[in-house]
Amino acid sequence: MHLEYRPGPLFVTENGASYATAPDQDGRVRDLARSRYLHDHLVEARRAILAGVPLAGYFAWSLMDNFEWAHGYQQRFGITWVDYASQARIPRTRPAGTAR
Repeated sequence: MHLEYRPGPLFVTENGASYATAPDQDGRVRDLARSRYLHDHLVEARRAILAGVPLAGYFAWSLMDNFEWAHGYQQRFGITWVDYASQARIPRTRPAGTAR
């Protein structure tokens, strides 16, 4: 698209993936799959910028788990895990010892 149409600034919006990783016995949400997904997409975003694509922003979907119209509360897209019963919020983390 960049080479053919030469668009103005581009923004990647609502990019993310749904994984069911819940808090472990220590109360942490070690979310390797989501970390890898976001890392890989940010690597490609950087590669596009270096190739001249006018990528001006990247927005993860979503800050917190929330209600999704198609799946209700079954899918979890947030970078922060939400306990719907108590409304407690736990930031998802990259498991210790894993590469970035």
